[in-house]
Amino acid sequence: MRNLNCWIGAILLSAFLGHAAEKQPSNWWKGNLHAHTFWSDGDDYPDMVVDWYKSRDYNFLMLSDHNTLQLSNRWVTVVETNRNSKMAFDKYQKRFGSPYIEMRDDKGKQQVRLRRLDEMQKYFNSAERFLLMAGEEVTDRYKQVPIHINVTNVRDLLKPQGGSNIVEVMQNNVNAVFAQRKKTGQPMFPHINHPNFGWAITAEELAQVKGEQFFELYNGHSSANSGGATNRASTERIWDIILTKRVAELKLSPLYGLATDDGHNYHTNAFKANNPGRGWVMVRAAKLTAPLLIKALEAGDFYSSTGIRLKEITKDSKGISLAIDAEAGVEYTTQFIGTRIGYDATNEPIRNAAGEPLRTTHNYSTDIGMLFAEVKGTNATFTFKGDELYVRARVTSTKLQENPYAKGELEKAWIQPVILGTRARK
Repeated sequence: MRNLNCWIGAILLSAFLGHAAEKQPSNWWKGNLHAHTFWSDGDDYPDMVVDWYKSRDYNFLMLSDHNTLQLSNRWVTVVETNRNSKMAFDKYQKRFGSPYIEMRDDKGKQQVRLRRLDEMQKYFNSAERFLLMAGEEVTDRYKQVPIHINVTNVRDLLKPQGGSNIVEVMQNNVNAVFAQRKKTGQPMFPHINHPNFGWAITAEELAQVKGEQFFELYNGHSSANSGGATNRASTERIWDIILTKRVAELKLSPLYGLATDDGHNYHTNAFKANNPGRGWVMVRAAKLTAPLLIKALEAGDFYSSTGIRLKEITKDSKGISLAIDAEAGVEYTTQFIGTRIGYDATNEPIRNAAGEPLRTTHNYSTDIGMLFAEVKGTNATFTFKGDELYVRARVTSTKLQENPYAKGELEKAWIQPVILGTRARK
């Protein structure tokens, strides 16, 4: 374990330093790292899902079906009496037709072969325009608690590793990803999915996972509970608690916040439907390749969004500046958020009516994740005072999010944190 953790630390440091030294001009690439298809519990053909994203100017996509890779020849039955099955097939025929669609009769049942990953990559991938990467949602659990971890650019199928508690299940699966990366030499990384799905993972648990750099700050699934609930912390509140603990107490790398779709439903748009197009990342890299995208992500050179686009983000020893790619008639507010050295670390468990502690993220002081500054307009700058553990930024517009999972959601963007704690303590 010690050698693995040392190796993980080395590649993370190498990724950061390597990206910082990048001299080539960079572009912003739009992508989604969480989507499902007929290969698991999605309701559409995999190539229809890929086509949805490519036709809407996404630059990269990762299909993340549960505990599977699209490597074999799999057949699905078209159920004439099932409206969704028939609808999906009719749309598939209209979009691709014969001879692209491969069919067979199986004892009177009409079946369609699902396209493999290599076939879809050959059909859809286009240099400097679109990249389809291999992915898997490693779907594990501890007792009845769902613990799901996506793996970007995975090469070989990873089986759920299990464990004796929630932290151990996460750690075992994260370690398995990095073990495959070390063995194969292929760049890949894990990210922790939807911690509030089933109220599965607390901030205190997620903060302990070594080597992990990413979690889903925003997930478009209607049951992901990104906004929290009564006595339940939002994922953004969880993020601030985790950042504070990892930087100040656990001496671990920061956790970056991803926005993803977790799309399952592609035929009906509704709040309760788990639709595509709700959350994505914008990654800054010189070229559209898996190694460079991963390098940039691991360096924190990206932002997450549900609709807002940024023209520029600058982070240096002095502060953070950003410029918004504004839409006419839309107003923007940027909030700079973080925790200062010497924060009040006291916390209390949340209790039920009988006074019993609930297994959920604790209540912490307002010193953690406090608002440092708020700026109106299309340009915003925050200058460090020097006593910050970390600083991140959130941009909110007055424009309603298109097809959100909850009514009234405004478009947002999240800039990844700058860590100053080590420097400030010297």
